[in-house]
Amino acid sequence: MSNTIERHAKLLKAAASAARSITTILDSYELFQRTVEIICDEFGFYYAGVFLVEGDFAVLKAGRGEAGRAMLREGHKLAIGGNSMIGASIANKKGRIALDVGAEAVFFENTHLTKTRSEMALPIIINDEAIGALTVQSTEEAAFHEEDIDALQTMADQLAVAIQNAKLHRLEERRSRLLKAANRVGKETASILDLNLLLPQTVNIICEAYGLYYAGVFLIENDYAVLRAGYGKAGKAMLAEGHKLLIGGDSMIGQSISLGEARIALDVGEERKHFKNPHLPHTRSEMALPIIYGNRPLGAVTIQSSEENAFSEDDVTTLITMAEHLAVAINNAYLIEELKEAHNEILRNKVFEALTTASTEAIHWIGNKTLPISLTIARLKEEIADGKVDTESLKEDLDMIAESAAQIIQVKEQLIGAVREMKPRSILLADVLQTAAYQRGIDENTLKVQIDPAAAYVIADSTQLTRAVGNILQNAVEAGAKSIKITSRLTEERGVLEIDVEDDGAGMSDETMRKAWSPFFSTRGVSHHGLGLPATMHVVSQSQGRIALVSEEGKGTTIAMFMPKGFAVDGSVESESVKNILLIDDNDDWANLLTHLLKNTKIKLNQITDVKKIPSADIIFVDENIASVSLKDVLSALAKEKVLSKTVVLTSAINPERVTQYLRDGVKDVTVKPYSANEVSELLK
Repeated sequence: MSNTIERHAKLLKAAASAARSITTILDSYELFQRTVEIICDEFGFYYAGVFLVEGDFAVLKAGRGEAGRAMLREGHKLAIGGNSMIGASIANKKGRIALDVGAEAVFFENTHLTKTRSEMALPIIINDEAIGALTVQSTEEAAFHEEDIDALQTMADQLAVAIQNAKLHRLEERRSRLLKAANRVGKETASILDLNLLLPQTVNIICEAYGLYYAGVFLIENDYAVLRAGYGKAGKAMLAEGHKLLIGGDSMIGQSISLGEARIALDVGEERKHFKNPHLPHTRSEMALPIIYGNRPLGAVTIQSSEENAFSEDDVTTLITMAEHLAVAINNAYLIEELKEAHNEILRNKVFEALTTASTEAIHWIGNKTLPISLTIARLKEEIADGKVDTESLKEDLDMIAESAAQIIQVKEQLIGAVREMKPRSILLADVLQTAAYQRGIDENTLKVQIDPAAAYVIADSTQLTRAVGNILQNAVEAGAKSIKITSRLTEERGVLEIDVEDDGAGMSDETMRKAWSPFFSTRGVSHHGLGLPATMHVVSQSQGRIALVSEEGKGTTIAMFMPKGFAVDGSVESESVKNILLIDDNDDWANLLTHLLKNTKIKLNQITDVKKIPSADIIFVDENIASVSLKDVLSALAKEKVLSKTVVLTSAINPERVTQYLRDGVKDVTVKPYSANEVSELLK
């Protein structure tokens, strides 16, 4: 009897000691592993393990020694109420002892624990709910007594307390992390006014901070919620497909927007309003939160987890806070878009007004110029009819007619250009700048060009943009500029780049700046028509851009053009007939582009500037604005070699008079430069 009392006291002392060791551990893995080690070390048992309830099974969370590690690797689990001591103890919420496991009906035979002869299973109970169980095993038969259950149950109860503490600690940590994540969404998105930056940033923050499988943001477009941002590869795939869901339809998102309230599916297999998505096959829990600003629904956020029952009340609270922050940010972005559109409308109206004024004044001006012509012609006809023609007077009259006609042509070219506009395309800005400077005779040492690689292409008609840039450069030189700085960079506005032309010339007074855009206004005398800036505004507006001017008298002028961003298109150059191309051009940006486009093709490119010896080629490209050698000398050398018939003159800016002259000289064709693989392929046909 005394041995039994001593044994019981020893067990109680060990249980109390073990309880003190585990109740302060807040990490679940460490808690469970420490528990099994204490049980085996303090009580001298062969094996111990901790199981927790997950659905209909008790899943092993920690086990002693190599046997425990092996079972953890295998995902060892036992059915609750099934043919095992653990399953039975959880189902009945009572401890069980098997003094001879071979004779015990409720015992799961385990190949990893072949030496077990006695086993004890003790339920872990919290608030009258069995959340798991302890298994304690011995190599001896009849190793356990009834009083062992009391002692070890004390240990199991303390483990339950420790599990509860760890769970509460995790919940507190999670709550803190969720609140920080919600505040981070609010803080980081508040300053982003571009939806194409705001929404992807939001889904990234949600998934990374909350440790979630997927998040996506939908915005309302007519009767649909259209995906505007999605996390990871699944998000990219759905965005590429134009993924959208009917508002009020059979989906969590559609219902959330329609009802204006959050919807949660803790098991999507059981949820009727769940859209089964092939891109997200692992979703087990989903939450859909409406994005509402005031009373205006803007869209919804979908948040998905690969675990069942993944969302708690804390999740809902913090994620609703996040959705509210997001609603404010989206509304701000919408307001900015509306303001920009209003500004663009005002700008369009001003451009229309300026062009209308320009057209009206141009008509008056042309009328004034043509009236003397018609009167002179009428008078000459009378003199010829009367036989009273004065040769000297006739010469003066013809000179006046020629001068007036030339001025009319100049005004026409300033207003609408030398040729009709082409369809805007993606063009290389550096090439346009080089051509504009070359054609206006501006020393290249005067220019300082800085082009961001991301802003190297612009959507425009190269001929018209060359004319517009040329007008600006010529104005700068005529204002006495010694240095002209040209920069191109992306703006915060999606798809828009800014081209700044800054000079150190005379600058303008406030009064001059106010009149600068007016047609026929000039501070440089009657020889200047005053149409350079109005014509430039016309070109920029035709490209769906806008233009602004800043100047200070004595300190220079800056003109900023906001233009649609272009893009490089590599593609594949294809040609059945052309195998060899001869390029006569400087080593400039466009020549480098052509070299790049032909790099991985079977077409050989030979580039030269010395025309003393012309290599053979299927087709010859000549840059009209080549600087290192006279174009006249190039064409003469090609004519001497009798290869003009396969020569194409390429230019950024077509001029009808020059085109006519080149064709008369015998060249095969004159055309604008290609800036993409497809354009090169078309040129080689």
